[in-house]
Amino acid sequence: MKKIILFTILFLSIYASGQVVHKRKLAMLGSPFEITVIANDTIQGNQYANFAVAEVKRIENLISDWIPTTQISEINKNAGIKPVKVDTEVFELIQRAIKISKLTNGAFDISYASMDKIWKFDGSMKEMPSEEAIKKSVERIGYQNIILDEKEKTVFLKLQGMKLGLGGIGQGYIADKVKFLLQSKGCLSGIVNVSGDINTWGKQFDGKPWTVGIINPMNKNKVFATFSLEDSAVETSGSYEKFVVFNGKRYSHIIDPRTGYPASGIVSVSVFAKQTEIADALATGIFVLGTEVGLDLINQLKGIECVIVDDQGKIHSSKGIDIKKYE
Repeated sequence: MKKIILFTILFLSIYASGQVVHKRKLAMLGSPFEITVIANDTIQGNQYANFAVAEVKRIENLISDWIPTTQISEINKNAGIKPVKVDTEVFELIQRAIKISKLTNGAFDISYASMDKIWKFDGSMKEMPSEEAIKKSVERIGYQNIILDEKEKTVFLKLQGMKLGLGGIGQGYIADKVKFLLQSKGCLSGIVNVSGDINTWGKQFDGKPWTVGIINPMNKNKVFATFSLEDSAVETSGSYEKFVVFNGKRYSHIIDPRTGYPASGIVSVSVFAKQTEIADALATGIFVLGTEVGLDLINQLKGIECVIVDDQGKIHSSKGIDIKKYE
């Protein structure tokens, strides 16, 4: 998770019937961040937005692996040396991340941060890395080597050089926490978008549900389906801008932490769930697992659905979604 960068901030309030739709856009966590709330007036809308920004900063200063003073950075510094005591909030987030790792057979793994960066997706790669280099790149990855002490609330990485990175679950967690905080402050309706991790509550100003459009990356000018979000979340992950092609095969920038090879076969995954956190983590896992295995997993999970676009532009969906209904 990157250091906070703040630049152009956009404030927008639309008045009607004594209420306002208040939006704020800025860059946080090195990514776009947008909060939209319905408030009694601009003053209240600004207060809600300020609460949201403060919450993002608070959590980033707990879980970022880019900031040297965070608890995650402290865990990483002490890999192979000693356990590190952390806040209950951080401990439980890591605990839940490990559960997703088990659920996806390691396709999602927060210890991916210790991976040697041997793949380049900036156009500079002319040939695939060697098998030996690929195998070596993932030697220190493995959620099984994250040792948690429930009583002491400590986290210990067994191997020297191991690193945790919560980028694949942290943004979703932040979206959930912003929603929870604003609800506790009396905000009855809003939508938070942390770089594509979207969570909603309440209704839009006109009483309709918040909606999200899903784009087929193979035809970016067309929204192929629009979904209503009622007190729920969606996360979309894509590899359509960062990839390499060798021997006619397309490799995404999302690396399988078990093998060191990039995921292939999928260009976009959208996961729908009650919490953005789980949608975030599962989207990464499905990308790595592939269409068939990914859909099979989602079809076994209650209250979670997904839409997958493969590298041929074909659209697949879990059993609870009839794509034709939403077109």
